[in-house]
Amino acid sequence: MRRNIPSGSEYEDKVGYSRAVRVGNIVEVAGTTSMKDGKVRGLGEPYYQTKIILKKIEQALIDAGAAMTDIVRTRIYVVDIAMWEDVGRAHGEVFGTIKPASTLVAVSSLVDPDMLVEIEATAIIGG
Repeated sequence: MRRNIPSGSEYEDKVGYSRAVRVGNIVEVAGTTSMKDGKVRGLGEPYYQTKIILKKIEQALIDAGAAMTDIVRTRIYVVDIAMWEDVGRAHGEVFGTIKPASTLVAVSSLVDPDMLVEIEATAIIGG
C-alpha cells in the first residue's frame, strides 16, 4: 500500500513529487532544502540550513508514521565540499546515536543559488 505525504509546497504539483512516500514499512523522503514560504532559510549558513532541513525531514517522517530513529540512510548534497564540517556537525547532533549510512557529495548547484544543502532520507519503520 502506497501513501504519499505532501508538504504543501506549490512545487509538488508543478513538478509531480511528494515530500515523502511510504510503502509498507519503508519511507523515502525526497530531497529537502531549507526553503520555506518561497524563501531560503539560514542564508549563507550551511549548519543552520542543515538543522532546518532535518526538522523538515522529521516532520515528514512523523506525518508518515515514522521517526528519526527509523532512518537507515541519508544522502547529503552540498554546493561546496568545504562545508562538510558544518553540515556534518549538524547531522551528527541529530544522528550521533542513530548512525545511519550516509553519503555527502558536492554538486555544482542546487535549484536556488541560496540553497547550500539538500538532504534525502530513507527510513524503515521497525528496522
